Amino acid sequence: MTFTVLRLGPGDIAHFRALNAMFAKAFEDAEHYTATPPSDAYAEKLLAKEHVIPLVVLREGELIGGLVAYELDKLEQQRSEIYIYDLAVDDAFRRQGVATALIRHLGEIAASRGAWTIYVQADYGDEPAIALYTKLGHREDVMHFDIDPE
Repeated sequence: MTFTVLRLGPGDIAHFRALNAMFAKAFEDAEHYTATPPSDAYAEKLLAKEHVIPLVVLREGELIGGLVAYELDKLEQQRSEIYIYDLAVDDAFRRQGVATALIRHLGEIAASRGAWTIYVQADYGDEPAIALYTKLGHREDVMHFDIDPE
């Protein structure tokens, strides 16, 4: 299968919105991804930020996968880490190398920036994600906590 990996930037509002729609469907979470979409001005500002790394996979102009990662500058050393926050592939195109291509492309970006590592979380029971990340990296068992702002 032939496809293209593209990093979104200012002006890619249509792909930005298509990516959020795909995340809403893949994660079954329309409330957070599409119920109150950000304005075009917000999207443009976000897409212009160098530390925000939205990647999409296009096949014949159709968005079939994507990820959003964030580069985090570290305090303890002069280095950065890249965190994959969201990654999804349209159901019809899973197990065809799309997610691997996204992560490999992110790896090229990370290497070009001198990032120390790329990391990602997976939920217990999400066997396809766990298998993919195990194939590409090293597993660490950690706990995740959401803390409400006061």
